[in-house]
Amino acid sequence: MEQTQRRRGAELEAVLLDAAWDELLESGYAGLTMERVAARAHTGKQVLYRRWRNRAELVIAAMRYRAGSIVEDIPDTGSLRDDVLAVLQRMADRFASLGPDIVHGLLAEAPDLDPEVSSRMTGVMATIVRRAAARGEIPTADVPDRVLTAPTNLLRHEMLFTSEPVAASTLTSLVDDVFLPLVRAT
Repeated sequence: MEQTQRRRGAELEAVLLDAAWDELLESGYAGLTMERVAARAHTGKQVLYRRWRNRAELVIAAMRYRAGSIVEDIPDTGSLRDDVLAVLQRMADRFASLGPDIVHGLLAEAPDLDPEVSSRMTGVMATIVRRAAARGEIPTADVPDRVLTAPTNLLRHEMLFTSEPVAASTLTSLVDDVFLPLVRAT
């Protein structure tokens, strides 16, 4: 009689995130359910719910697992402008690779997400601004959170109301016409 070894820890999480990603690509955001992901991973849905409160959190975890997290790899180009553009480009690239169905589904369920999900970008942008202040590009890193997150929130707005990839000129405008003037005025 052959026994299957019980998966645990990182191995189990990898199986769950792979199953979520595959289900997302196959069924789209609207068709993804915890039950279907659990079935694909050959486990019970309670195993998913112990780690993620809802499908939006599971999808975000799967995205980070597959595409990496900006928080864990904050751009450091040596220029405030280029660092912010790099963050926005990563977000836009993710939107393009996921497609509007998934992004719109996630944004629609944003109120159900842990507040940590939205605060992550505040930390990323604060790090970028601190580095710029240390380099002398700007006089202070003491920038209000609303200013810090203006470019990423405006990009999310662009993604919400379009089904097309975000143009590079839009990213440049968010940085040059909105973010940098606000930071320099602070």
